Amino acid sequence: MPRFPVLARYNAWANARLYAACGELSDTDYKAERKAFFGSIHGTLNHVLVGDLLWMGRLTDEMPNIASLDTILHDDFASLRAAREAEDARIIAHVQDLSAEELNAVLVYRTMAGEANETPVRWVLTHMFNHATHHRGQAHGLLSQVPADPPPLDLIYFLRESGITA
Repeated sequence: MPRFPVLARYNAWANARLYAACGELSDTDYKAERKAFFGSIHGTLNHVLVGDLLWMGRLTDEMPNIASLDTILHDDFASLRAAREAEDARIIAHVQDLSAEELNAVLVYRTMAGEANETPVRWVLTHMFNHATHHRGQAHGLLSQVPADPPPLDLIYFLRESGITA
């Protein structure tokens, strides 16, 4: 079974590195429409936060008021970055002490389309971290199209940097 506290810390580390690179961009480069599913680096980063807020809302029974997966939660980079940091801290705290029983519990929820679903919490968390990695990769690719140096975001770099070997 994945080590969710490590994945949560990796998630925060990768987000911090990506946001640091994005923080070097002009607002024009950061928000420019590009060939990307969520239109821009800004749209993509907002989407990752939307996804995390929705999944954490389902896990904690505190659903946010989000109308769609392309909702722009924050119009400016600084407030998006602050919200990202807060959500990363919340995710780390939430997964830190989950028991095997809690990880094996089945989450009953509704999709954004209103469809009823049931998924074991361990798979919800796996999806949540995989989803973030997927879209960070898209944002990373978009950074390659602007005057920025996309940072390495690979898990192995985090593990080495953190001294995690087991």
